[in-house]
Amino acid sequence: MSKRHLGILLTVCLALTVCLALTACSVSKTEKKKIRDVEFTVLDKEDIPEEFMVRIEEAKEEPMKLSYADKGYLYAARGYGVQNTSGYSVNVSQCYETEQGIHMETSLLGPGKEEKILKKKTYPYVVVKMEYADKPIEYD
Repeated sequence: MSKRHLGILLTVCLALTVCLALTACSVSKTEKKKIRDVEFTVLDKEDIPEEFMVRIEEAKEEPMKLSYADKGYLYAARGYGVQNTSGYSVNVSQCYETEQGIHMETSLLGPGKEEKILKKKTYPYVVVKMEYADKPIEYD
């Protein structure tokens, strides 16, 4: 292969790489663009649909991200797996719709300084209920 052909090949490869990089960047920027806030309710254990509760119980020992649709509602569960003490909870800081899905941001909160902590395994998770949307749930 001559130097001229090698130079043309390298130029084409570089141009393709730049195009791909620019395309990938633009896709990731639009992915999480908020369309609207999603109204949601954090559910107590007794308000979680029975079928969904069975799935949660089966999965709660490991970090989990589950969803369930029923009767015009979408349910999302986010758990953080087994913890060795009591006092943990899960906070939902954001829930909004993007073109790609429903974005739900949660965090695991540790026991408070003045809280009585028991040395026992716990499985902190949160379940939220929202109006049904035919989109996947993205968890952060």
